[in-house]
Amino acid sequence: MRAVRVGSNSDLWPCGGLSRDAFVELVVSEGARLYRELPWRNVDDPYAVLVSEVMLQQTQVKRVLKHWERWMALFPTIDALAAADTAEVLTQWQGLGYNRRALALKRACEACSACSGGALPKTAEELEGLPGIGPATAAGIVAFAYNRPSVYIETNVRTVFLHELFPERDKVSDRELAPLVELTCPDVDARGWYYALLDYGAHLKTLVANPSRRSAHYARQSAFEGSRRQKRAELVRIVLAEPGITADELARRLDAFERAGGRAGATVQEFESIVADLMSEGFFRREGDVFLP
Repeated sequence: MRAVRVGSNSDLWPCGGLSRDAFVELVVSEGARLYRELPWRNVDDPYAVLVSEVMLQQTQVKRVLKHWERWMALFPTIDALAAADTAEVLTQWQGLGYNRRALALKRACEACSACSGGALPKTAEELEGLPGIGPATAAGIVAFAYNRPSVYIETNVRTVFLHELFPERDKVSDRELAPLVELTCPDVDARGWYYALLDYGAHLKTLVANPSRRSAHYARQSAFEGSRRQKRAELVRIVLAEPGITADELARRLDAFERAGGRAGATVQEFESIVADLMSEGFFRREGDVFLP
């Protein structure tokens, strides 16, 4: 698999720990031992990879496994997702959380369907111009769909580099990791290299306190229960399940949901603020006194 690139950043390799060659050998060995067979791996369909990368953002693999194949059966191409009804897209996304990702994914596909014949761009720079696609997602598509070198940094990749190369350091930034990630990504089989990093990183998290917490970019996820995010998700779920629900009934249902969870009911101001946000973001619309997806 190797052919690790040597560049001007080689002098940035950390001293006192594993050499670059030793690090690469370790990751390749552990990656082979811990390899996970996942349905979105080793596919050449950039859209299929895009869907998996978006679903896997802040979501566990075992949950994505329940959704990816069904999604691909319902929306098998960029054009299919672009043409799909937004309400159906959001309905199929339920259970994955962070509904904004579904809307961004659909909008990215709409842009590709309208402007590039239903094909995804092939460079990270072009990919990042699409809705909802940031540097990590773009790099993942380049590596996993096109099998080309990229600088792919996500939590499992961070975990490996922090654990092996910065065992005593806190607040290590991605700016410091990026040249090391670039130096180790091979010209041949970038896809396999990152699979190895992902699988080894996932394994490390089961053995030691999550090393990615020592990243300068680590932020503990806020509690979901009782959060504005939970209220947003509940309102979207209700409108999708009951199109035409009135404003008063929707407010009553949210209030009842909060009280059933042992919390104070939702205030009128909070309800109106969340509904305004959801409508402006395109989750549902209001016609007269009723809400429709």
